[in-house]
Amino acid sequence: MKNAVIFDLDGTLSDSIQSIKYSGDKAMEAFGYGPFSVEQYKYFVGDGAANLVRRALEAGGDTKLSHFEEAYALYREIFKENCMFRVRPYEGIRELLATLKAQDVKIAVLSNKPHAETVNVIESLFGKGCFDTIQGQKENVAIKPSPEGAFQILDRLGLEPSEVVYLGDTATDMKTGKNAGFFTVGALWGFRDRQELEENGADAIISHPLELLRYT
Repeated sequence: MKNAVIFDLDGTLSDSIQSIKYSGDKAMEAFGYGPFSVEQYKYFVGDGAANLVRRALEAGGDTKLSHFEEAYALYREIFKENCMFRVRPYEGIRELLATLKAQDVKIAVLSNKPHAETVNVIESLFGKGCFDTIQGQKENVAIKPSPEGAFQILDRLGLEPSEVVYLGDTATDMKTGKNAGFFTVGALWGFRDRQELEENGADAIISHPLELLRYT
């Protein structure tokens, strides 16, 4: 029996790739790059906004990242206003959250998306107070796969790593869960494939959100 589930956001709770693509393409357009495909953005994401911008610039041909500072600031500005563009929860997520809450399992979010936008998306999709705690990217806190943010969540919830299931959809998520000592589950409905999840240490892999209940 686990006492908490910590969720990744993009590609796990929410299908947000269109918002990321829209903001990324708008930012890159200012420098003559893009547009890029949805499939490309699925591999740009996962390691924070700064790395997304770096990968997009490199894909556009700016291998020296000469436009990085300007592009990163522009992306943040555009994304702040468009973080909910065509964003929706994945099928089965609302039912999963309701079941976990009914079982008194604590639920939390750990994302490399900037904290303000993480809170905005979560509260827009699921309402205020649905999650016990939310942690997006914050200054002076190392991004995933560092377990630093995960440990801050544990401190707030008063739990040990052995009491937690972590659910995510990328190599970064699998590494985060393992680095924190969590039972780590890969989500196949997200942005990456089974091979990536297996190669990066998933303890289990599921194809529908409600399958997570086997591990809680």
